[in-house]
Formats: sequence, structure tokens, C-alpha cells
Amino acid sequence: MPETDATETVSAPAGMQSTPDDKTTHFGFQTVKEEDKAKLVRGVFNSVADDYDRMNDVMSVGVHRLWKDSLLDSLNPRSDMHLLDVAGGTGDIAFRFLEAAPRGVVTVCDINAEMLRVGKARAADRGYADRSDFVCGDAMQLPVENRSVDAYTIAFGIRNVTRIEDALKEAYRVLKPGGRFFCLEFSHKVVPLLKSVYDSYSFNVIPKMGEIVANDRDSYQYLVESIRRFPAPDAFEEMIKVAGFSRTGYRTMSAGVVAIHTGVKI
Repeated sequence: MPETDATETVSAPAGMQSTPDDKTTHFGFQTVKEEDKAKLVRGVFNSVADDYDRMNDVMSVGVHRLWKDSLLDSLNPRSDMHLLDVAGGTGDIAFRFLEAAPRGVVTVCDINAEMLRVGKARAADRGYADRSDFVCGDAMQLPVENRSVDAYTIAFGIRNVTRIEDALKEAYRVLKPGGRFFCLEFSHKVVPLLKSVYDSYSFNVIPKMGEIVANDRDSYQYLVESIRRFPAPDAFEEMIKVAGFSRTGYRTMSAGVVAIHTGVKI
């Protein structure tokens, strides 16, 4: 059984927590019941799994690769590190980590089985099957023991979680003392000079790209809307602090389009 103490508890198994019917959250610009959001998000990523990484290249003109490389630079992997990468089903972060940490191991946890299918196949093709584990699980109820991983990463995934606060608490729970939290996420606080261009591109071009490349306009409409519902960087940093992390901070890239948030479990 996982160890527990007075400040860290293992989340209840899925289905053991009740959600009042009147609790709502956002799904893009829609208001939905909390209990329905995970199913809706799962539907989005079921639809785009096979085209997800290709669409990232198309939407960002390849710049997402630089953002992810920067995340790995911040992580500065040790050769023997155990990384937990959440919402990283296709393995994009995991493979970067395994290349940088020759004896490192990674657990990829994603709520979406289709994304994991893609990632697991890629891990086998690249010779990483023996150093990677792909598990299906919810960021709010991680199937991971207390104080068991050296670092936690989540890239472009936390804004899809129903209750972000719960995901942050889970990140804190599973990290070892001294373990580090890294979150790469979009930020809608773009510099004013570029904001109108960025908004026009997001709402007019990206959904159309989704329709052409992935035959799925609605999923990419949701994705651009979800960026606008995510907390601003300062507010998200405060949420990370409330979850228990110390030495928190963030830095923006690409004129504020994305931010890397960090924290340490003391």
C-alpha cells in the first residue's frame, strides 16, 4: 500500500468521490457539469489522437518543438531520474527526457487511451519500451504512490483538467521531497501589440486547420477556447503555491503565448 502521512493522502479511487449535480465548469466557452467534462475532453482527444502531433507542427509552425525543448532544458534531467509526465500520451515530452537521461525512466499518465496507444507504439519503435510505462489515469487521481517520482511535467494538458486545484495537489503528493514541478501551458496574456493578430489566428485559422488536417473543426475550436479560460500566469502561480509548492515562478516565451511554470516540493 502507498505510504501516507498527515499532510499527504492518496486520492480516493475513481468513483468514490461524489460531485454535487449543481457543480459546473467550463468546456471551452460552454458551461457544463463537472461530472461531464472529462468525458467531453476524452472525446476531443479520441478524435485527434493520430493527428495530434502533426497538428501541433501545423498550428505552431513547428515552434511547439522549441517550447518543449525549453521545458526539458529547465528540467535539466539527471541520468537516473524518474519522471512522471501527465497528459503526455503521445510521448512527445517523454522521448525528449529519455534521450537526455540515458538511465532515466518515465511514467506517462494520460486519461485518454487513444493518445496512450499512439505513444506506446512510438516508444516501441524508438527502443524506449524498457524505460517507459504508459498508464491510463486521471490527473486529479493519479495511480502513483506518494513521494515516488523526482519530477512532474505536464505540457498543454492542465487546462483540460476539470479541477486544476486537485491536479496540483496530486502533483505535490507524488513528488519526492526536493522534487520539481514543471508545467508548460498556453497563456492568453500576449503582448498588446500582437494580441489582435494572435486572437484572429486562433479563432479563424486554427479551427479551419483542424478541419482540413484532422477532419475535426470542433475539437480545435474547443482547444483555442480553452486557452482563454485558463488562469493568467500570476493567478496560476498562486494556485501552485496554494497546493504547497515553494520556489514557484514562471517565464513566458513567444511574446507571452506560452509560459513555463515551476515549483519545488520542500
